[in-house]
Amino acid sequence: MVVRSLNVHDDPFRPREDEEEILGPEIPYLSAIGALMYLANNTRPDIAFSVNLLARHSSSPTRRHWNGVKHVFRYLNGTIDLGLLYRNGVNATLAGYADAGYLSDPHKAKSQTEYVFTYGDTAISWRSMKQTLTATSSNHAELIALYEAGRECVWLRLMVHHIQSECGIPTITSHPTPIYEDNTACIAQVKGGYIKGDRTKHISPKFFSTHDLEKDGKVEIKQIKSSENPADLFTKALPPKRFEELVHKIGMRRLRQLC
Repeated sequence: MVVRSLNVHDDPFRPREDEEEILGPEIPYLSAIGALMYLANNTRPDIAFSVNLLARHSSSPTRRHWNGVKHVFRYLNGTIDLGLLYRNGVNATLAGYADAGYLSDPHKAKSQTEYVFTYGDTAISWRSMKQTLTATSSNHAELIALYEAGRECVWLRLMVHHIQSECGIPTITSHPTPIYEDNTACIAQVKGGYIKGDRTKHISPKFFSTHDLEKDGKVEIKQIKSSENPADLFTKALPPKRFEELVHKIGMRRLRQLC
């Protein structure tokens, strides 16, 4: 996806304006979004954010949004041999990365929640979605993202334990699963638990449940640099070089690279 403008009036993927015409039934916008969502949810995490953004306008798409869909299709056509590469015995541990895009939707004052979990350095679970709550700060948005990542982590640990026990593999779920976050204030608040103060009294206590998971030894929140966080791939439209670096970081490879 092309890098979006910070000016809400110049954003090519802004909501339909009053004078713009809605696409007719001859243009299969909904069918295209459905096909892209299938790919984004199963084998192509690199298009997750773009598809999530374009799917918001399914009820009233315009020519601008259709151009964005065609742009994604052109990217897929040029990277048809790109996929997730899983290897045996290479750093076979579960790790999570969480991030948030504050005011990713400036038109509705909503932020973006993103997380990705890797096993053996390759993504096995990921999500990019617009938050339903209005985050009052970047710290608030990060807490919501970390809360969603913690919920996913609990389920993944149970799934990994079940697979390992059924296959006779020694289980490793006794160790906490690291979840990497790049917001220092968010990490400090989660580790301290919910404390009612001027900065946090408006935040629902449930978003601090990750503190209990860490206390029970299920997760371990760790600091990571923003430039090294793979979850940034699901946060915003990125420049090509940065985009390719993060795609490689979540374990996606092209067949020609393997040869």
